[in-house]
Amino acid sequence: MLTTLLRDSRVLAALAVPLILTQLAQVALTTTDTIMMGFLGTTELAAGGLAIVIFNQLRTMGVGLVTSVGNQIAAAAARAEQHTGSDQDQSATDTAATGEGPSSAPEEVRAIVRAGLVVATLAGLVGAVLMILIGQALSWLGQDAAVVDLTRTMLYALAPGLLPCLWFQAVRQFTVGMRRPQALLRITIASAAVNAGLNWILVHGTFGLPQLGLTGIGVATSTVYLLTFLALYLSAKKDEELAPLLSLDLTKADPVVVRRLIGLGVPIAATYGSEAGFFSLTALMAGSFGPDALAAHTAVNQLVYIVFQVAVGLSHAASIHVSRELALGNHDGTRRIKNTALACAAAVMAVVGVLYVTVPKLVLGPFLESSTDQALTIATQLLVVTAFLQFFDCAQNIGVGLLRGLDDTKGGFRITLIGYWAVGLPAAWLLAYPLGLDTLGIWLGLLTGLATTAALLLRRYARSLGRREAAAALTATA
Repeated sequence: MLTTLLRDSRVLAALAVPLILTQLAQVALTTTDTIMMGFLGTTELAAGGLAIVIFNQLRTMGVGLVTSVGNQIAAAAARAEQHTGSDQDQSATDTAATGEGPSSAPEEVRAIVRAGLVVATLAGLVGAVLMILIGQALSWLGQDAAVVDLTRTMLYALAPGLLPCLWFQAVRQFTVGMRRPQALLRITIASAAVNAGLNWILVHGTFGLPQLGLTGIGVATSTVYLLTFLALYLSAKKDEELAPLLSLDLTKADPVVVRRLIGLGVPIAATYGSEAGFFSLTALMAGSFGPDALAAHTAVNQLVYIVFQVAVGLSHAASIHVSRELALGNHDGTRRIKNTALACAAAVMAVVGVLYVTVPKLVLGPFLESSTDQALTIATQLLVVTAFLQFFDCAQNIGVGLLRGLDDTKGGFRITLIGYWAVGLPAAWLLAYPLGLDTLGIWLGLLTGLATTAALLLRRYARSLGRREAAAALTATA
């Protein structure tokens, strides 16, 4: 049993570790932004945090629309492997452990890539417009007037960056589906460094540039998204296996494939949007208790977002492996993937939870350096809840990925509606307002919603897999 777990962990880690490190490097962009906002003051941190929440809401839904690209490419590659003959079976196993991708049917993969870029373009344009419209509506949502004015200017600066951000995600899913994600890490690490430099230059107006303050952070972020897309595209074009499959000629996209990706992507986007919307609404709830509460919520939410990238990497890797194993008819392998991903996530969350509880000031220091003592006190309380919340947050994200590997994207969305909105949000409102727990009550509601969602997602995966296995056994005996 232990030997099997270790072997499965190595196979999963071959894809998950580069993705986790990439996610952590990528989140360094918003982490750097949040730290810079904290240096500017509590009001700037509250406004910038609210702008990032809105941007992440739309970005996350856009990412959801193109996420199935990786699964579709992985399945196509697995089907190609299955038809290469038994002489190449061992080679396929070796490449799974090393991260080297197999050959696949070029036309099928190329069609998926083009369609993914079309979907990303549509999502980026619509999302940018929505971002501006939301900024105009903020004054009707009970937020502080000074916070609203700063948030709007930040959103205007972030909106142009959504399009290259989603182009990057489409190409990223292509490289992940082909199991060649190594360039992602180098590019995102470089982007974090560039973002930090641009932040400093544009915020303070060095080298003769205007001093943009909070708006400069948004301009820097949008610029970095464009640069990272270009870097990943050029890197893929230099890869002998990836280059022939990657084309920016979107006029040749197959409408049938575009519709298929949208059909799979809309439930994923709705699922991601359901979760992001859940967190976005709680940010607005926290803002109703004043700038200190919103600043504390922003700081702790950013910490959760950082740690959450471990779950995102594991979820994507597990999802890709489920798609592959299912295409190969290996149902036992798909069951082991779930257990391996959850065990790895739990180990990381336990270590992080200990840090939250034992050294909260050290953890919160970079985010609340210039904030009030009240904001620090609130954030310290929230960290205790977060130490437990993150277990369920990771489990539910892995559950969504596992279901996506089964092409069950609609089930995940329906479950998040129940967990977040029918359970979590009412619990947050009840604990925060009628019971008077304020921001602490909001986070206890978040915990309740995430725990419910995780349990329902994992149960559905087990049942769906059981039905597929039974159907396969029946077909084999017929």
